[in-house]
Amino acid sequence: MELTGSHTLDAPVSTIWTMLMDTDTLARVVPGVTRLEKTAENEYLAIAEIKLGPVSGAFTGTLSLSDIRENEGYTLHVKQNSKIGNADATVSIALKPLSDAQTEISFDGNARLSGLLARTGQRVISGVATTLTKQFFANVENELAADPTTHS
Repeated sequence: MELTGSHTLDAPVSTIWTMLMDTDTLARVVPGVTRLEKTAENEYLAIAEIKLGPVSGAFTGTLSLSDIRENEGYTLHVKQNSKIGNADATVSIALKPLSDAQTEISFDGNARLSGLLARTGQRVISGVATTLTKQFFANVENELAADPTTHS
């Protein structure tokens, strides 16, 4: 499953970067993630609840960041396991300043699903990916709106 897209946020690059590097903020903005616990530098235990059409499940796995370029982006690797199947995703995230007060965030990667999740999910997966992407950007915008200091 391909994961690609971009979105413009009304905040400077440094603000978006700080949010994307903060464990608590990431746990709030990544759809489905209910808990992130730091296990090592740039590595986390991730607990998620995901619903794909008629299939839902609790996932446990890892989330790690690599190829970190301050205020420019990083590669996000998520590996999740559950009773209904496994998910393994690698996504490159890039930040591009459009102005002092606007940042374009873009992502490009793919996810592999296995088990019941893959069999049941294939029919609805592209719609789910679009929904999760929209939810992620809406969550980031809500975080920005909740903290007036982010618009400096």
